[in-house]
Amino acid sequence: MPLRPLPLGAARITGGFWSERQRINRTSTIPAAAQRLEEAGTLLNFRRAADRSSVGQFAGKLFADTDVYKWLEAVAWEQAREPAGDLAAWQTTTSALVAAAQEPDGYLNTYTRLVLDGQRYGDLEKGHELYCAGHLLQAAVAQSRATGDRTLLDVACRLADLLCKTFGPGRLEGVDGHPLIEMALVDLYRETGTPSYLELASYFVEARGHGLLTPPGHHGPAYFQDHLPVRAVRTLAGHAVRALYLAAGATDVAVETGDTELLDALRATWQTMVGSQTYLTGGVGSRWYGEAFGDPFELPPDTAYCETCAAIASVQWSWRLLLATGESRYADLIERTLCNAVTSGVSLTGDSFFYVNTLKVRQHAYADDQRSAIGGRQPWYGTACCPPNVMRTLSSLDQLVATSDDNGVQLQLYAPAAVTAEIGAGTVGLEVTTEYPWHGTVRVRVTESPGEAWTLGLRLPAWAAGCTLAINGVEQRTGAVGRLLPLRRSWQAGDELVLELPVEARRTSPDERIDSVRGCIAIERGPLVYCFEQLDQDVVLDETAVVPGALVERERLELLGGVTTVEVPARDGQTLTAIPYYAWANRTVGPMTVWVSE
Repeated sequence: MPLRPLPLGAARITGGFWSERQRINRTSTIPAAAQRLEEAGTLLNFRRAADRSSVGQFAGKLFADTDVYKWLEAVAWEQAREPAGDLAAWQTTTSALVAAAQEPDGYLNTYTRLVLDGQRYGDLEKGHELYCAGHLLQAAVAQSRATGDRTLLDVACRLADLLCKTFGPGRLEGVDGHPLIEMALVDLYRETGTPSYLELASYFVEARGHGLLTPPGHHGPAYFQDHLPVRAVRTLAGHAVRALYLAAGATDVAVETGDTELLDALRATWQTMVGSQTYLTGGVGSRWYGEAFGDPFELPPDTAYCETCAAIASVQWSWRLLLATGESRYADLIERTLCNAVTSGVSLTGDSFFYVNTLKVRQHAYADDQRSAIGGRQPWYGTACCPPNVMRTLSSLDQLVATSDDNGVQLQLYAPAAVTAEIGAGTVGLEVTTEYPWHGTVRVRVTESPGEAWTLGLRLPAWAAGCTLAINGVEQRTGAVGRLLPLRRSWQAGDELVLELPVEARRTSPDERIDSVRGCIAIERGPLVYCFEQLDQDVVLDETAVVPGALVERERLELLGGVTTVEVPARDGQTLTAIPYYAWANRTVGPMTVWVSE
């Protein structure tokens, strides 16, 4: 059954694991990005484009505009969470700068203005013009929803109106080599109600796979998803971020147009991805060459690419499928990916980042004379897509906590939170308290309830076999996991549910078809995937193996911001210590592995 996102501000994370990540994002990551955007010359590009007098001078990659737009989106979501003077100043001055750089007819791209002397759409394969436009549209929608400021929205609508006049049947027939505009146009359609935006998004989705793009070099058309029509794809191929942004946008189009055939095709493709192309961490993209998806079960840990942006795009697609279907499997992947593949992309201090999130770093890669040059998070990148993508994701995370429909409210992401929702019966209020993911007790107290019966849905993660539930102290049956548990009754203010999820360490064996980790095991605990850093071991990781025996958990409040470690028995009487994967490479850079020989 389709679900609805809650209105902005209706769900608020109030503490715990995710609140701390959001605090660091707000106080460290976003301010650091303001400085990096200046140092990299990205903001300077807009100033040069605005004064129309600096043709030939440009800093960074041709798609650098998007770094500003994603940062502005994060600033907007933070303004919605809690307004602040520095955020408001960044929003006002930078939005005005973007508006000043816009051409009289609505076109906006600083690379085109400064390097190509205004020559538009001459390289749709690699030029990223529509990709940049898409991030502007998304930032504009966020700013409008979060703050009511229409500065960027007016810019976005003028640009989108120009795109609608430029592209489509009987006009310029083409698509961008980097999908994103499809998703962004639907976002703008939902914000403004302008039908032409949805029509153009539909065109861009349907135009894929018909040879409109010239393959770049050795990559071939699959690199930018032009090898097959979207409806015909069942296994994702090519550049992982591109593929997932396109899938998310196509899902938006399918939902808004009522196209069940397209939605069914996308659901089948998602199932192939999660069943055979997704790492244990939720990361995707197994090939460095082309930053691409590999074949089914091609998931080598040591050459895993797993770009941070790909993990975020996976979350965006799964969220759309969750809303379209109400099926908990999508929320399960969202949680897995957020807890592991996304959070690993930023340091615990919030000021350095991973572009690539590998699952194994070998011992021999760290000879003493190489340590300074290999691995480790970086304060910024020449291609800086991932850092601001993390920022906007964490700033908007409250929006993933809960959903609703006419019958009730569904809790999708467990965190201390306050939730208010309007349903068919009236107003519902919930207060969630928990120390998840470190502990499995989730308390949900009803703070407001209409007089009629309504349904409270609790997500039972697929890993949570053996979970229990009590309502006002009375034990309830939970049934199978991996689904949403619907609890319908005439709830009263003060009613309390206690869900006990078995957050305890467990061994995980890989699918036998993944030849690169056959004969290995990994450690998971609740939604967290664990890894072994050489720093914590008395034996060389590449030369040991684990053996049967009890897994010993230790709560280490002084370590890595407060984590629970897991001690795993190894051969020759040794013990290996595992830490949460997201926290690796925060003390030193060295060998690490998620999978270890058994």
